[in-house]
Order: sequence, then structure tokens, then C-alpha cells
Amino acid sequence: MKLMIASDLHGSAYYVRELLCRMEEEAPEKLLLLGDNLFHGPRNDLPREYDTKKTAAMLNALEKAPLCIRGNCDGEVDQMVLDFPVLANFAAVFADGYTLYLTHGHHLDEASKAAASGDIVLYGHTHIPAFEQKNGNYYVNPGSVSIPKEGSRHSYLLFENGVFTWKDVETGEVWRAERIKA
Repeated sequence: MKLMIASDLHGSAYYVRELLCRMEEEAPEKLLLLGDNLFHGPRNDLPREYDTKKTAAMLNALEKAPLCIRGNCDGEVDQMVLDFPVLANFAAVFADGYTLYLTHGHHLDEASKAAASGDIVLYGHTHIPAFEQKNGNYYVNPGSVSIPKEGSRHSYLLFENGVFTWKDVETGEVWRAERIKA
């Protein structure tokens, strides 16, 4: 199963348009959004082409609704303009024999407690790509689509056959890949 994973869109119509172009090329079975879709938050600068209405319209126009969880910048007002659920704090996806546990990252400790040994915890929030194994689980962060930090790229993540692949959202260029060790 091919999954596309993205986080921290923060209302950038430009980068969401780029993400949706990559989605068309990648043809994933499902898009997973790890929160912070519309609002940029008080700690972030405005992202390129910040336009929450355009961003919401593009996400609402998707043929298949994404699976989305709530980020620390998401609220009830976001749910009022988005046509798919965005207020769940956690979700689980079963793919290729793995359980992927989704959280935004600001409640990462709670997600870690809920994950069983061998699960994969997907999180955003930090805007920094990550892949680490600890306590019998993998912790994977796609980075940020619109406001990357610590010199990282504007990125999204693919998961297929136990492999995570980070790609540049503007070019689709692969810049990192990691395989889950069975």
C-alpha cells in the first residue's frame, strides 16, 4: 500500500498546490495529513502564498478525502471549512503488515504510550524530518510542507513496502530513504 504523508501545511496555497501535483504523480492509495493544515500559528512566519481559503478549497476538492489528525494550530473553525474530519488527536492505519500510529507531535508522549512494540509512530509538529528507532518502535517525521526548520527541505513522505522515502515537495526529488528492519 502506497501512502503519502505530509504535515504542517500552515495555509500555504503555493506549497499545497505543489503537494497536490506530487500527489497526482505519485498516485498514493491514501493521503495522511499530520495536522496544522490552515493556520500558521503565532510562532511561525507567514509561509509563501499564505491563503487559508485557497488551501481549504484545494484540500476539499480532493477526490478521496485525506485521513487527517489535529495539530496544535487546528481548531473547530478549521473543521467548519474543511469537508473531512480534522479534529481527532490520534489515528491508526494498517499498511503492509505494520501499524502506523498518527499524531501531530505535540502529544507525542501520549502517542508513544498507546503504541505497541513494533508500531510506527508518525508525527509532525517539529518541522524537522526524523527517522529513529527507540523502545521497539520507529518514530518518523515527514518534516514540513511549507515551513521547514533547521535547514531541512519543504518535504513530504511516502511509505510503501516498509520503506519511507522523503521527497522535495517542489521537485519530487528523493533526498532520503529508510527501510524498516523486520
